[in-house]
Amino acid sequence: MIYWIPGVCLLTSLIINVSTVSIVKRQSEGAPLRISQYDADLCKGRLPGEYFRLSPEEECRDVVRCSTQGLLALRCPSGLVFDIESQTCNWRDEVNNCEQVEKKRLATPLYSTNEPICSGDKLACGNGDCMERELFCNGIPDCSDESDENACTEHDPNRAPLCDQSQCVLPDCFCSPDGTQIPGKLEPNNIPQMVTITFDDAVNVNNLAVYHDIFKEGRNNPNGCSVKATFFVSHKYTNYSAVQELHRKGHEIASHSITHRNNEKYWTNADIDIWAKEMAGSRLIVERFANITDNSVVGVRAPYLRVGGNNQFSMMEEQAFLYDSSITAPLSNPPLWPYTLYFSMPHKCHGNGQHCPTRSHAVWEMVMNELDRRDDPDFDEELAGCAMVDTCSNIITRDQFYNFLNNNLKRHYNTNRAPLGLYFHAGFLKLNSKFLEALITWIDESLEKNDIYFVTMTQVLQWMQKPTELSSVRDFAPWKEKCDIKGQAYCSIPNACPLTTRELPGETNRLHTCMECPQNYPWLEDPTGDFFAFKK
Repeated sequence: MIYWIPGVCLLTSLIINVSTVSIVKRQSEGAPLRISQYDADLCKGRLPGEYFRLSPEEECRDVVRCSTQGLLALRCPSGLVFDIESQTCNWRDEVNNCEQVEKKRLATPLYSTNEPICSGDKLACGNGDCMERELFCNGIPDCSDESDENACTEHDPNRAPLCDQSQCVLPDCFCSPDGTQIPGKLEPNNIPQMVTITFDDAVNVNNLAVYHDIFKEGRNNPNGCSVKATFFVSHKYTNYSAVQELHRKGHEIASHSITHRNNEKYWTNADIDIWAKEMAGSRLIVERFANITDNSVVGVRAPYLRVGGNNQFSMMEEQAFLYDSSITAPLSNPPLWPYTLYFSMPHKCHGNGQHCPTRSHAVWEMVMNELDRRDDPDFDEELAGCAMVDTCSNIITRDQFYNFLNNNLKRHYNTNRAPLGLYFHAGFLKLNSKFLEALITWIDESLEKNDIYFVTMTQVLQWMQKPTELSSVRDFAPWKEKCDIKGQAYCSIPNACPLTTRELPGETNRLHTCMECPQNYPWLEDPTGDFFAFKK
C-alpha cells in the first residue's frame, strides 16, 4: 500500500525521505556560482521545480531540475527509478516511462490574455477556440485540444464561491473563512472534545482481536455510552457477520470501495459511474450481507486517500451519501473543523497529484487534519504532518507513540477543540502491540477528563448540526442511541460461502455472512451476487 505525501514516498516496506536522496549541483566544486548558457537553454519554458532527464537511460535513476543556481541533479536510491509523470522515485516495476525525457505537456485554456479572445460568457481553449464557460472543467473534454479539462484543480472558472456565512447556515451548511471557527460560535471550554477513531479496509479474523481490546465492554464515554469508532470497509476478505456485530454495538460502517484497486490513477481519474459502482455497490453489499437496514452507511473514504475530484462528489450527491473523509488538510494550529462543500474548501488541495473537488456539492467533508509527529512540538524541529497514523514513520517506541497522542490531543483541546481524528489500519496496531497498549492507556486517561468523547463521524456531524454545550451534552439524544449494547451476537457460526464470479475468473472467495449465501461472489457488476446466472 502506498501513500504519497509531498516530499515523502511512503511504502509499507520502505520509507524514503527526499532529503536522503542524492541531490547535487551540476557544477565543478569551487566553480563560480553562475548559470551556463547550456543550463539556460535547457530551462527555457520549463516549470520551476519540475524534474526531467537529460537523455533516456536504462538506469533511469537520474533527473535534473532548474533553479536560480543552475541545474540541480537528483539520483534515486539503489533499487528505485524516477517516475517522470508522478515526479517521484518508485519501484522499477511500477515505472514504465524511463524512455520519456520530460513530463507530458498538456494544453491549457487561455484564461488570461492581453486582449479578450472570446465575447460574452465564453472562454478560450488553448488553441483559441471559444467555448461556453459552463463546459470548462465539467469532466468531459469539449475543446478539440482537451484544454478545458487540464487546469481545473486551481483554476476552475465554475468553482464554488468563497464561504458566505450569511448564506451558509446550520444545520444544512457550515463553513468559515479559514476553517477553524467553532459551530454555533460557542467557546472552546464549553464544548466537548470529540475524538474519531477510524479503521480502513477489510474486517476479519486478522483484526477483530484489536477491535475487541480497544472497544471492550465497560470502556465508556462520560455520558455512560460505550466508545465508538467508524469502520471504512472494503469488500474483499471482509467477514460480514463481524461487520454486523460491530454495527449492532453502535459502531459506524462506511464505504471504502469494492475492489480497493491499488492503481492510484484509477481513483483519481474515475468517472461518476465507476465511483458509483465502487462506493454505492460497496454499501449495497454491506447492507445485504451484514444485514444493516437502518440506512446508516452514509460515509465514504477513497482508497489510498486518492480523491476523485468533482466526479466522486457528484456521485455522492446522486447516491445520497452524507460525507466524505478522504481530503487531507496540512498540519495547522489550530486545526480545521469539518465543513460542507457548498462553498470552496478553506485550505489548499494538499498532496502530490491530488484531485480535489472544485464545484459546489451538497456533501460534508470530514477533513483529515494532519497529525504532528514530533515528540516535543515545543523543542523539536518542524516536520511534515501525517494523515494516517501508520504513516507517522518516525514514531518507533511506545513512549514516543503515547507522547504523540497526548501532543495532538493538546493541540486540539487547548485551541478550538476541532475533532481529533486518529486514522488507522488495524495491522499497524497488531504488529506493534506496545502501540496498542499505549493507545488503550491514552484512551482511558482521556476519558477521565469527563469532557472528551470517542464518537463516530456521523455523531460528530450530528453535534455540529445542533451544537450543544458541555453542560447538556451528556443528554444529547443522538449520542444516546445504541448507548451501551450488550448481549449475544446475531449468529455465532456464520455461513462461509465459497463463491466465484465471472468478473474474477479462476478465483474462489469465501463470503462470511449470517445471511443466506448468494449465487455468486459479489463484485462491481453484480454487488448482490444474484445477477450472473451460471449453468451447472
